[in-house]
Amino acid sequence: MTIETKPDKTASNGVGTETAGGLSPEAIKKEDPATLLSYYHMMVLIRKFEERSAEMYTKARIGGYCHLNLGEEATIVGLMAALRPQDYIFTNYREHGYILARGAKPGAVMAELFGKSTGVSKGRGGSMHLYDVNLNFLGGYGIVGGQLPLATGAGFALKYKEKEGLVVAQMGDATTNIGAFHESLNLARIWDLPVMYLIINNGYGMGTKVEYASAQPELYKRAAAYNIVGERVDGKNPLAVREAVKRAIERAKDGEPTVLEAMSNRFKGHSVVDPDRYRDPELVKSFRQSDPLFNFARVLEENGIMTADQDKQIQEQVDQEVQEAIDFAEQSPSPEIDTMFDFMYATPVANAIDPQWEQFKHAKEAR
Repeated sequence: MTIETKPDKTASNGVGTETAGGLSPEAIKKEDPATLLSYYHMMVLIRKFEERSAEMYTKARIGGYCHLNLGEEATIVGLMAALRPQDYIFTNYREHGYILARGAKPGAVMAELFGKSTGVSKGRGGSMHLYDVNLNFLGGYGIVGGQLPLATGAGFALKYKEKEGLVVAQMGDATTNIGAFHESLNLARIWDLPVMYLIINNGYGMGTKVEYASAQPELYKRAAAYNIVGERVDGKNPLAVREAVKRAIERAKDGEPTVLEAMSNRFKGHSVVDPDRYRDPELVKSFRQSDPLFNFARVLEENGIMTADQDKQIQEQVDQEVQEAIDFAEQSPSPEIDTMFDFMYATPVANAIDPQWEQFKHAKEAR
């Protein structure tokens, strides 16, 4: 069901849209088979990459924090299928799948998780701070909501420079309770910025249910307070997500920001080290029954898009891709210690010589 609404900045109670619906045979028939197979391939890649990342973490090959996209593959693929090269994306710390779907090489992403110099952030960022300016992928942020003001500022820059593009500010559900969320939405509406605030609602902000922490648990409705279009979409359906993002792109051309809430499930705990004891095991088990990856595979097979043999071939191909990424990360060098203070600034700072750096260099030369 879709409730059609028209944005109106003067409306006192804002606007909102709720979209639901499955992967119907009618919808599948309208799609290019090769495109659907490419979506499936990417969903499998994200799934297997994350599973192997968890394995590498337990083997101490990945340090620090590590948050996985297991269960959220359809939302990621649907989002990236709609975005264009001129669009930008800012994410939170659960971003491995996003940068893969944006086009980063699996080896470079895995190398970053390993802290190697060949990583997308040259080994400086690790799991939570992935970055690739060539893909307009501008982070990975560890502070909850830290990406929202930056994404809003990027939207302002696009408008100020009269450049076309949409800025996506991805976040978790609990981020909607912090001040930066409300400040960002307010400015986006006042200045009519081309920004889409993407809320990944997996039902839990870390270990707290959304309805326990949010007075309005239907998070897309919060857009109404700022006269912004709010939409809720089935995050387990990549086609539904793709179309919702395309609508946001069209709105952005007219200076209309969007709040998009994608309903999803998180298969594991908040992070790799989270034992996930706050959720009923039966509830988590039920998530697998609506697994977006397996359901998409079933739909493709039922509609003659993919055979069982093709599925097996894709699985084997992705297994090889991920293993090659791990091998690449293992064989890559760690950053040299004398580059410790590199990349501190985006551009050189005139006459700025760090005394610690000079002391370090002299000590090294003395050895």
